[in-house]
Amino acid sequence: MLLIMPLFCLTVSAKDFVVVIDAGHGGHDSGAVGKRGKEKNINLTVALKVGKLIEQNCKGVKVIYTRKKDVFVTLDGRARIANNAKADLFISIHTNSVAKGRTVKGTETYTLGLHRTADNLEVAKRENSVILIEDNYQQRYAGFNPNSSESYIIFELVQDKDMKKSVRLATLVQNQFKNSAKRVDRGVHQAGFLVLRETYMPSVLIELGYISTPEEENYLLSNAGSSSLATSIYKAFVNYKREHDAEAKGEENNQTAEVADPVIIADPTPAVSQATTNETPVQSNKKIETTAKSSQPVFMVQFYIASKKLPANSSAFKGLSPVSHYVENGSYKYTYGADTNYNKVLQSMSQVKKKFKDAFMIAFKDGKKINLQEAINEFKNQKK
Repeated sequence: MLLIMPLFCLTVSAKDFVVVIDAGHGGHDSGAVGKRGKEKNINLTVALKVGKLIEQNCKGVKVIYTRKKDVFVTLDGRARIANNAKADLFISIHTNSVAKGRTVKGTETYTLGLHRTADNLEVAKRENSVILIEDNYQQRYAGFNPNSSESYIIFELVQDKDMKKSVRLATLVQNQFKNSAKRVDRGVHQAGFLVLRETYMPSVLIELGYISTPEEENYLLSNAGSSSLATSIYKAFVNYKREHDAEAKGEENNQTAEVADPVIIADPTPAVSQATTNETPVQSNKKIETTAKSSQPVFMVQFYIASKKLPANSSAFKGLSPVSHYVENGSYKYTYGADTNYNKVLQSMSQVKKKFKDAFMIAFKDGKKINLQEAINEFKNQKK
């Protein structure tokens, strides 16, 4: 039975605060397996308890679950749920494990970012490996290989507009695990989790403990243990929400219709040698859905992401015009300078970076987004 905590959320506007709670793994994906239990079940138990506490005590907060029963949901499907809901917060709940022969205890919370240690990378590899049992994962994740260290280079260049908020929530979670649940504090870390990369809001991935350690597995499987962990996450959420409300109240007179700066992931692909030219970059004024239906790769510079469609003269574009957009995972992604000539778009990107330093290049073919390196290779082959 869940205890109702004497902690309540504040509400400063009519708009619901939306939190998405993600119970990792599920269905035919058991996650880490211990001697008695499975990660997928531990994750779901804690996730449902956290959601119930929020629903009972936080007026004005809408709780959305990526799953409420033992079903399989793809990593990008989980992110899509959060993005389509225009969530304010994404909390992914997992259980850790290490190889036989090692005994590790404690909780840790991750945000998206660099692999500061080899252990961080191993945790990311394990959690990301779920894509290998998804249909068409190579197309779905643009050739990403969760077991290849080289695939993680993209995370070395992540520019996350929500990093500060994500780290703050992660810190609050770890403080509660340490002080309220009396768990071993393994700290806040960064690593390349695909489920966090695809979300467009502050987000954390929580590792509740080590199912591979018998003492911790017993705790994780107990009602007292799962309730204590859930209560800790709930308390951290309440503290985060209070800070969020206080900040929102202080800024309510300065709010505008524009969205905040976008989540940008810088493109790590080495640039093709740029031909010497004085030509002006081609600027397509057609919508991307039309322009990108070429049988040849169409390159363009992506510079902005928004949760809604913006007018062509939006001040968010900082005078950049004309722009195009496409819709992906419930978000509007804005582009500039579409052309089949890679070198021309490369020139356009240098201009865009003066206004949006983290702009990067993407490519479409036959109306579908394709791997950039493959598009560059095709462009180079056409020139031979």
